[in-house]
Amino acid sequence: MPSNSRITRAFNQAKKLPLNQDSKYILFSDCHRGDNSFADDFSHNRKVFHYALSQYLQKDFTYIELGDGDELWENKFVNIFNANKDVYLLLKQFHDKNRLHLIWGNHDMDYRNPKKVCKNLNYYYDVTDGKEKEFMINISFSEAIKLEQENGKSIFLLHGHQADWFNYTFWKLSRFLVRILWRPLQLIGIDDPTSPAQNFKEFIKVESRLEKWIKANKNQMMVTGHTHRPRFPSENELPHFNDGSCVHPRCITGLEIQSNEIILIKWHVVTKEDGTMQITRTILEGPKPLSLFI
Repeated sequence: MPSNSRITRAFNQAKKLPLNQDSKYILFSDCHRGDNSFADDFSHNRKVFHYALSQYLQKDFTYIELGDGDELWENKFVNIFNANKDVYLLLKQFHDKNRLHLIWGNHDMDYRNPKKVCKNLNYYYDVTDGKEKEFMINISFSEAIKLEQENGKSIFLLHGHQADWFNYTFWKLSRFLVRILWRPLQLIGIDDPTSPAQNFKEFIKVESRLEKWIKANKNQMMVTGHTHRPRFPSENELPHFNDGSCVHPRCITGLEIQSNEIILIKWHVVTKEDGTMQITRTILEGPKPLSLFI
């Protein structure tokens, strides 16, 4: 199946959420939560991510994760959970308030299978008292989500690997190569050249295919992840946004949608004049009215 057909199928089958003046969404992707080993790219941003998400929880945002939240290609989920228990318990608070929506990407494509979701996320083993406890009962993953206005116009959210044939069609082979070959090499500082995030030519191809679909579908506004490259177009460009990733060396990036506006932000650590360190939010682009892009 060509990428255009995969994207169209995801669009037609997308889960729908409301988009209006009162909507408050925070979009992150590509957390690649790992086991806190030297190969875990999320580990250096874990505290930043936790703090940022806690702020959005307090401010009544709905959290949408656009794929590759869990690094299942390299790790067993139990090891990921134990390394990031505080993050998962925060996600549970969003879920308990019905404000958590998850999309699967190539690195957590196992979550296409509801049985795998149930096995990993319905219960967890609490090592402090040796008991199994309820976690995120009935949580589900989608391939895509549409934030839809009353007039039918929408923002199309998906991971983006639908435009990357190797990481979609042959994801099991790609997972095998990462587990057996690239993860050991990553421990000594060698990056995986098959990843669009590490290969300039590959992410240009992926973005080009996504934008070809946007153009063929009446400039449908789209938000993706996958390439790890933040993208915030001007009103004269195709409405293709990218929320970046949570594994940048010095920050996490995401997109906020509220009051019918969209903003590209980053959360990072700054050092103050007195030598103390503080996690802060910085606006990179926007805010811009959604009406410019929808």
